[in-house]
Amino acid sequence: MEPAPLVGLAGQVRATADAVRERTTLRPTVGLILGSGLGALADEVDGVAIPYSELPGMPVSSAPGHAGRLRVGYLEGREVVVMQGRVHAYEGFTAAQVSYPVAVMAALGVRSLVVTNACGGLDPKFRAGELMLQVDFINMTGQNPLIGPLDDPSLERFPVMYDCYDPQYLEAARSAALRHGIALREGVYLAITGPSYATRAELRAYRSLGADAVGMSTVFEVLRARQLGLRVLGLSAITDMAIPDSGEHATGDEVVAMAERMGESFKRLVRAVLPEL
Repeated sequence: MEPAPLVGLAGQVRATADAVRERTTLRPTVGLILGSGLGALADEVDGVAIPYSELPGMPVSSAPGHAGRLRVGYLEGREVVVMQGRVHAYEGFTAAQVSYPVAVMAALGVRSLVVTNACGGLDPKFRAGELMLQVDFINMTGQNPLIGPLDDPSLERFPVMYDCYDPQYLEAARSAALRHGIALREGVYLAITGPSYATRAELRAYRSLGADAVGMSTVFEVLRARQLGLRVLGLSAITDMAIPDSGEHATGDEVVAMAERMGESFKRLVRAVLPEL
């Protein structure tokens, strides 16, 4: 099934949202995007599972660790819609297509979004296997999903990205982690397109810019969400250390495997913070 085109998205978004509504009567208010190896949480949602391939206009995941299903149901007493896997620019999708599912979530009634990812740690104080609260991001992809005609004139043409991650949600995550004894780092997430990993020189440059972690996702979705008025919380699984003077770099398979091993602490944190969103 062909993904949505670059322009004229409003009608296509409605069609995708209507296809979801045909499968469930729930009206989710919270959306979750689960990154590489983190999709197990979606299996705990009490509701329906819809393959992306069965939704008109929905881009279909091909990356490892991304099941490509939409789950709509209950989690921690909240009505949620969960993306069990996402698409990426390195799969050949445009920034607009990558962020398309966020527009569908908003059309379904979502007002709060939790974005997650697996990423490499740049801060030498971090360790693989730790969770990180995203406090800001740096977009090094050279792309932006908001480029192009403004399909909905009610939307802001130039959305402000100060506090792209909601300050109250940041506090909620810190509080939830403290209550449940979950170690939670904090840092700035830097996005590249991939699929190749960064060179040593690039990693040094990213660190000098103030980045604490690097990955290949998330920022397009946050940009779209903020334009649509959604409140956003970002969580990362530090699956490997991207240290330029290290003697080795993790492979893609190792990244997914580490994310899966981190699943229990990740699920506990998300479940703890959901009631506060």
